[in-house]
Amino acid sequence: MPRTYLLDTSVYSQPIRRQMHAGVADRWDGLSQENSAVSAICEAEVLFGLKRKGSDRMRLIYNGTLRGRFPVLPVDADVAATYADLRAECETKGVKVQDMDLLIAATAKTHGLTVATLNGKDFKCIAGLAVEDWSQPPPSAP
Repeated sequence: MPRTYLLDTSVYSQPIRRQMHAGVADRWDGLSQENSAVSAICEAEVLFGLKRKGSDRMRLIYNGTLRGRFPVLPVDADVAATYADLRAECETKGVKVQDMDLLIAATAKTHGLTVATLNGKDFKCIAGLAVEDWSQPPPSAP
C-alpha cells in the first residue's frame, strides 16, 4: 500500500493530549508506517511542545505511542525547492502562510501525500495541495 498521509502536527500530537479529537480517534487505528508519515517539522514542533510543557505524562505517552511510529520525512533539497515555489506563489497572491505550515505543505507536495490536519484553513490557499480536514466527518463512500 503506498503512503497516503502526511500528518500535520495538529493530528500527530493528538495521542499526547488529554483527550483525542473524535475525528482523529476515528482514524488513528488505521494509521501505519505504510500509509502515513510526518514531516521533520512536525516532529520538531511536538518535541518543542514536550520540552515547553515539561510533562512527564506527555513524554511517556510520546515515547510509547509516537516515537518511531511513523517515518519522519526530512526537509531536503527537493522539499526546499517546493517550499520556495509555494512561498513565492503565496506572496504573489498576497496570502500569508506560516513558514512551518509551508514546509509541511512542501513536504506533502514533494512526496505526493495528502495533509491530514485539524486546521484545514491553514492549508486551503496552497494550490495543488491535497488536504483532509479531520475535524470534519470523513467523506462518505460512494
